[in-house]
Amino acid sequence: MTPNPQTPFFSTEAFAALGAPDLVYVRPITAAEVMADTAMDTEEFDLSPDQTLYAVFRADGARLAVLTDKDSAVAAALAHELAPVSVH
Repeated sequence: MTPNPQTPFFSTEAFAALGAPDLVYVRPITAAEVMADTAMDTEEFDLSPDQTLYAVFRADGARLAVLTDKDSAVAAALAHELAPVSVH
């Protein structure tokens, strides 16, 4: 990929460290998205593919955790000394 001279190019590491390395975002995600990305057996979980879950992501987009509700996702981030923000 050739960077656009009008747009700054950041590596994944530089973007993650930009501003606040402890900043994470919380956003809704479907259970189907999680199931598609996981190698573990999901049959033991009582999840409907269209069920809404809440994921915690690093600034570079790496998913750190998935929880069943937004309050739990925010609490988990805070418990790990991260600064969560919501994305709509």
